[in-house]
Amino acid sequence: MNTWALRALWISLPVTAGSAFADAMAPWADAPRLVATALLWAAWTAVVFATLVPRPWSLTVTRLVTPIALGAAMAALLTGRASTLAGWAAIAILAIAVGLGTRGEFARTCAQGAAYGDEERFPLKVPPGVALGIVPLALVVVASAVVVAPILLAGERWALGIALLVLTSPLAFVTIRLVHQLSMRWVVLVPAGLVIADPLTLTDPVLFPRPHIMGLGPADPSRRPPDGACDLRLGASFGSCALLLDDDAPIIRRVRREGVTIQANLLLVTPTAAPLLLERARARRIHVRTE
Repeated sequence: MNTWALRALWISLPVTAGSAFADAMAPWADAPRLVATALLWAAWTAVVFATLVPRPWSLTVTRLVTPIALGAAMAALLTGRASTLAGWAAIAILAIAVGLGTRGEFARTCAQGAAYGDEERFPLKVPPGVALGIVPLALVVVASAVVVAPILLAGERWALGIALLVLTSPLAFVTIRLVHQLSMRWVVLVPAGLVIADPLTLTDPVLFPRPHIMGLGPADPSRRPPDGACDLRLGASFGSCALLLDDDAPIIRRVRREGVTIQANLLLVTPTAAPLLLERARARRIHVRTE
């Protein structure tokens, strides 16, 4: 239902928010106004397509574009040229779109869109340090490279536009790659057992066969993991799950772009829909504990 609400809100933007952007850009010269208008339509088209064809890349596009669009709506309101009603309506609709498009049901829909056969994919939560620190910076960098620099160049502000483009383009590439990695972090239920795929913490997905799973259940976020546990939560402790194995399993952790092999029989992860994960794991004959 949330995915359909996101689609409806985003498709409505030309009507509900278009006037606010048009009024804000009205005094601009023709060239920068045309570039900004083209960028707005490109952003709108990209997210429409992403919501209609949910895949991991769709989540990446939505996580990048919707917050940048919200920032643009705030900037349009601050110009004082857009009507107060139109400006706040655009901000409200885009704020809801950001909430629907960057977490919850839409993230799982995108993950499931790339599933093979009898798989069920459950996204992992974005680490709080990344969500509050790196992602906002990434949005500023991408917006500077993709939005601000082209508008400056169209307005013939060559020195500032070229400098901004040269400085931010390499960083934008790196940050887009990081945001996409956040879209590729999953716990996957497969016929053979359970897979953890997390390019931020593991070099490769790891399969844990059902016969070797002693239990899967909620983890107490207030308790420190025991020594020897493999903690893949990256600070996202609330709603986390613990996977207990019957023996140590080899796990290749990603440490400074290199793989380091460790042995662990307890792993900690934080899926976005832990209760649903446990329910579906039980249905697949994985032993699920409630405490």
